Amino acid sequence: MDLPCVQWQEHVAQKWIGLDPELKETLTSQLDIDELFKCALTLTTQDDLDFGKSISSGYSVQKDAERAAKCRERGNSSFKTRDYTAAALHYSQESLDDIANALKNDYPSHLLHKLEDRRTQCLKRLSVGQTAEEGHHRPASKDHNAPDGAPGATAGLLTFGIRPHASVGFSSEKGRHLVAAEPIAAGEVVLHDRPYSCVLIPGMEEVKGKGGRQDAERALFGVEHRRCHRCLTETLRPVPCEGCSYSRYCSTSCRRHAWEEHHCWECPLGAELKMMGVMSQLALRVALKAGLKNVQMAREPIGDEHTEPEPGGLKGESSDSSPRHSNGTDPCTSYHGDSYASVFHLRHHLNLHSPDVRFQCAVTIATLFLKLSEAGPPPASWDRSKLFRADSRSPDEEDGVADWRSDLWLLGSAVLRHMLQLRCNAQAIVTLQDTGAANSPVQSSREIRIATAIFPTLSLLNHSCRPNTSLVFGTGADLSADGGESVTEEGGPARGVTVTIRASKGLAPGQEILHCYGPHSNRMATQERRRLLQEQYYFLCQCEACTEEEEEEEEEEDEEGSEGRQQWSGVGGRPQSGLLCAKCKGSLKKSSGDGGKGFVCSQASCAHRVSLSEVSRRLQEIRLGLEKAVDLMERERPGDWSNAASHLERSAVAIGSQYGEDSIELSQQLFKLAQLHFNGGARGPALSVIPKVRRLLRLHGGPHCHELRELQAMEDCLQG
Repeated sequence: MDLPCVQWQEHVAQKWIGLDPELKETLTSQLDIDELFKCALTLTTQDDLDFGKSISSGYSVQKDAERAAKCRERGNSSFKTRDYTAAALHYSQESLDDIANALKNDYPSHLLHKLEDRRTQCLKRLSVGQTAEEGHHRPASKDHNAPDGAPGATAGLLTFGIRPHASVGFSSEKGRHLVAAEPIAAGEVVLHDRPYSCVLIPGMEEVKGKGGRQDAERALFGVEHRRCHRCLTETLRPVPCEGCSYSRYCSTSCRRHAWEEHHCWECPLGAELKMMGVMSQLALRVALKAGLKNVQMAREPIGDEHTEPEPGGLKGESSDSSPRHSNGTDPCTSYHGDSYASVFHLRHHLNLHSPDVRFQCAVTIATLFLKLSEAGPPPASWDRSKLFRADSRSPDEEDGVADWRSDLWLLGSAVLRHMLQLRCNAQAIVTLQDTGAANSPVQSSREIRIATAIFPTLSLLNHSCRPNTSLVFGTGADLSADGGESVTEEGGPARGVTVTIRASKGLAPGQEILHCYGPHSNRMATQERRRLLQEQYYFLCQCEACTEEEEEEEEEEDEEGSEGRQQWSGVGGRPQSGLLCAKCKGSLKKSSGDGGKGFVCSQASCAHRVSLSEVSRRLQEIRLGLEKAVDLMERERPGDWSNAASHLERSAVAIGSQYGEDSIELSQQLFKLAQLHFNGGARGPALSVIPKVRRLLRLHGGPHCHELRELQAMEDCLQG
């Protein structure tokens, strides 16, 4: 739920419709965030506050004895059926700080033996999974999988930031962007960083089975129940906030840091923040973390380079570009996730957001601001008197805590600025979720979104529909993506979210390093990609993929005439279809000669045509084959492994054709195929496919991802 709930959006929309036309015009032409925020404050009434309060009552996060009792009952039920994972989650909901807190709070002595017995049995079961999870992050004593010459091939410390073989470039067309400073091999890390801040997305189911009562119980839990609300570490023994029933953490340390940084203000407003959406909460967290001093410093202009560009000077007008940063010279001397200046100077595009969107954001943040101003004393980072004491100066009495509210409008204006920035700069944090049956010998997974974050350094990368990088997220006390332990600038171990960007193909010196914002040439037609990018990021994409496909359309138009083109132009461009020609193995593209109802080989020397009905029939066969493979895998009968592998092999060919032979989608399919061959005792086929999987996993996940260790174990077993 990135945006506010529907009821609030509709309320603000009606408020916009009812505004005086002159006031609408004033708001529409307003290009200063400070003035927009102050204007929104004058328009936000007690009726708005009351309406927000009535909606937020449905998002209550207060402690509730009745709800705790229900959680305890569900925990007892799950425990009796030996579903210890679900039991632990239910008990964590009910017992607050796990069993240790129960003991500390005078648990009845005659029931202590039950409590101890439950703790022993639950933790014994959970420790196996926890140990396995931690094992995924331990560097092997000897690395069998590291590519020759790749940096980080041996375990070691990997600090945050841009790697030495990449550098920040600048041009009037592209703004700041990342380029290769020297040759970069496929699979090499170009950027390893952490976000400035992130917010967990509520309601995303992460525990999901194949049906039955136990799975129905476990499916009640989303990522907000299983992951730390600060560092996103997965945990079955969360430490809850002492003030609300929503926020929970992997440790008392994370809870303390979260409280000091942002949660002391979020806690009493938990229901309102859930109602206002993840974007609002993330914008608030960024400003709270920054503090008064950093916001004031970021607002100070340094020469002319920090002034906002004129509305016409859009970075997004150039090829392969995206409107993330301002066109000015970078105000920072370093690029890393803890640089607030880098966040502050991301482009907010106030002049490009539609008037109703600006108004929606401004009134939402103004309402939140009025709630915050009633929340009590300021957090330490916004307490002027503490800031002065830190500078060894004594302010006048009237400049102390009593007058901190005079600076509070800066907080509101900063939150609005970040809210507008996030519409173009928010980054979804995704992870793979296991979707197979418990203890299944074949891995089945899907990608789910668990949080929204802002990575100021990652925002340096411009967009391409055919990117030359791949992206991997890590959570918790992670090792670096290359196997070494991530460290902070102070040299201590890093705990939290990380992102690692690797080159997915070789890059030459001076070549721009490009990232895909979502619309990919292998998954979406040209016109649809351009439409989505224009709507969200305000630029017309002229990347290599879009340009090539546009040229193909023009050539087709010259060859066959405009009449044929008009018959199929509504499908949104002419991307490669992901289908191969049965004769020459070249790619098939949409045909215009038959009204767009078929495909033709892109190789002029072949020009083989295939009807749409034939393509549909073959695709249906592949889908049925994949479904059959999944069904056979889930039965887990030895005789079914080879049949499942046969179906999956055909599916892998289609996936490689559609997404590319170096795609992460193909790596996932081939990894399943290797498991199927291994489980079926097909030694030759397994040893044949393992090297292909290893190459793709190294390329996208690095030489120490846990799937590589499983592959190595399979290979050792088969060769032994």
